Amino acid sequence: MPNPDALLRNLKPKGPAEVGNGTESPETLLIVDDEEFNRDMLSRRLRRAGYRVECAASGPQAIQALETETIGAVLLDIMMPGMSGLEVLKALRAAHSPSQLPIIMVSSIHDGEEIAEALNAGANDYVTKPVDFAVTLARIKTQLTRRRAEEALRENEERYALAMRGSREGLWDWDFSSERVLYSQGWKDLLGFSESEIGDSPLEWLGRIYEQDRPQVESALAERKASQYGTEFSSEHRIQHKNGDYRWVLCRGAIVRAADSNPIRMVGSMSDITSSKAFDSLTGLSNRTSFVDKLTTLLRETSANQRNTFALLFLDLDRFKVINDSLGHGIGDELLQAVARRLEGSVHFRRNQRSLDDLARFGGDEFAVLLTELKHPLDSVVVARRILDRLRGPFQLGGREILAKASIGITLVDASYSTAAEILRDADIAMYRAKAAGGGRYELFDATLRDDAMERLELEHRLGQALERKELVLYYQPKVCLKTGRTMGFEALVRWQHPEKGLISPAKFIPLAEETGAIIPIGAWVVEEAAAQLARWQAQFPLEPPLTMSLNVSVKQLWDADFVGLVRRTLTKTGISPATLQLEITESVAMREDDFPAKVLHELKELGVTLDIDDFGTGYSSLNRLDQYPFDAIKIDRAFVLRLHKDARLIEVIRSIVMLANSMNLFITAEGIETKEDADALVSLGCQCGQGYLFSRPLAAEEIERTILSDINFSTRGLGMRK
Repeated sequence: MPNPDALLRNLKPKGPAEVGNGTESPETLLIVDDEEFNRDMLSRRLRRAGYRVECAASGPQAIQALETETIGAVLLDIMMPGMSGLEVLKALRAAHSPSQLPIIMVSSIHDGEEIAEALNAGANDYVTKPVDFAVTLARIKTQLTRRRAEEALRENEERYALAMRGSREGLWDWDFSSERVLYSQGWKDLLGFSESEIGDSPLEWLGRIYEQDRPQVESALAERKASQYGTEFSSEHRIQHKNGDYRWVLCRGAIVRAADSNPIRMVGSMSDITSSKAFDSLTGLSNRTSFVDKLTTLLRETSANQRNTFALLFLDLDRFKVINDSLGHGIGDELLQAVARRLEGSVHFRRNQRSLDDLARFGGDEFAVLLTELKHPLDSVVVARRILDRLRGPFQLGGREILAKASIGITLVDASYSTAAEILRDADIAMYRAKAAGGGRYELFDATLRDDAMERLELEHRLGQALERKELVLYYQPKVCLKTGRTMGFEALVRWQHPEKGLISPAKFIPLAEETGAIIPIGAWVVEEAAAQLARWQAQFPLEPPLTMSLNVSVKQLWDADFVGLVRRTLTKTGISPATLQLEITESVAMREDDFPAKVLHELKELGVTLDIDDFGTGYSSLNRLDQYPFDAIKIDRAFVLRLHKDARLIEVIRSIVMLANSMNLFITAEGIETKEDADALVSLGCQCGQGYLFSRPLAAEEIERTILSDINFSTRGLGMRK
């Protein structure tokens, strides 16, 4: 007889890139939603989970996508303008059965009738808004697994039966002709029974269901058996354990039909979900589901009874991933538990008097606080400050002292909100604004934040196409010898020529590129384009010493395994002298308290390029570690230069930097020079090179050639100062 454990392994649900022998492509999911924000947020998370994702903004687009793409499962919004989700569902079911194409409806928790109609029309499952990604991902995996399981079952039912008998999971197999159910030992274990204490009658299951839940379970089973498309069965209900307690379980099943479409059996699983119904198992706080339920109820009561404003605080720990990755998940879990206790202390004074207040862990390092019956809307700010104060104290975990801080977004809820999803969305937007401002702070939501978030989303989407559409351009700012005025080289600065918004500041899109990873292809393009331009200018204007080109390098580029190879290939392709390519690394990156930058910087130095510390003096350096890195130059930050004649102390700061640089044989450049007085002062302090609007603003390559390089006399004359 085949080994049941081996058969179970064959039936084990596979991840999106784990099908067959691992050589097949990942499953493709289709998201159908008229809201771009919803499509974008969900598609990015699903791609990170390993799936390929296609998106459709309407029913006709979805139908067309299925005609041209092989789709593993569909996430279909139930409420859409034009062709509704139900109409799309019926159209898809005309061509694809539930076992061939799983369709999961996405709906508001208030769409009960529409959900029921969708399930009757052949939907496999549904999730509610606000979308819980962990639940959604689990349901997608379940549907894809079931599709494969049905195929396997049709191919070899005997193998499945053997696997089920050997399983310790809560599996069951219901034969409709004999009205007998084969329950796995894992199913019996969930209810505390031994092998011999459970028979094979359907009543062993149905008879133990909580009295108030049983009618809906039996009705759902009957509907699935009777419906032409009623293949998938799913039910959350309470069932009695042997000790008398009731446990919440999730039962899912798939009906197997004969050639004439009559149902012959149903196979499925049962899982204990008691802990997930109300509480987070790690912290003991309310979980996301129960918190959203309470938020929805409170919102409904507020609308009906004109209650006072209430508030939602959404909290995310700053740098939690660093702590988790460096100290381990065990310490990470202990930190989350300790944070939960401090949060309880922060809102305890309210809980004694207001039973509607709630505190929940949403998952990961995200927490939410619900504050009700506020005497004044800004009472929520008082609570946020109290939370931040309580979190500032060090945590003693695993023999270590750990510092943690959090970013908090606050939404004041009023009559303008109609769903919990809207409240959570705005609190999340405010929280990310707090995080972007440096963390360890709170932000109150207002409509401008939502507008900013939508603009950011639009820019993020467009930025991914900017290179391909040739919307990025390089501008060049001259670097000048302060003593002679001669042009020594240029700094390449990337600009984005947006077709609708015009020239977008790097301060606006570079951080976005860093966050999304777009900085890698953009940075590679800058290296190649700037080096090629330098090669053309060196050939056209053969100065001695030759012109140089400076490039800003981000931490993400240094992390990229191919960055050193990119620089090596670019030097070979352009033929420029490596020393004339100057890579500028910000001081905060260069002086990290680990070995990360040293290895990469030494590899770059072996290529012969020049390495500069950018923004020097901004307060991050461990100066005693400076000699560990192969730097050639220091670039004094513009913040010092711009205030040079407003604060006499800065003269001494720059003098100290120059002395340090001279002692280490480092070249010195000052940026942000705007007046002749500043230039003269910097020369007297010992600075060798400078750049700024005194000499020239950043210019396009054509302007550089026409107004800067054309002025150079190759034998005797350099560049004079330009306003």
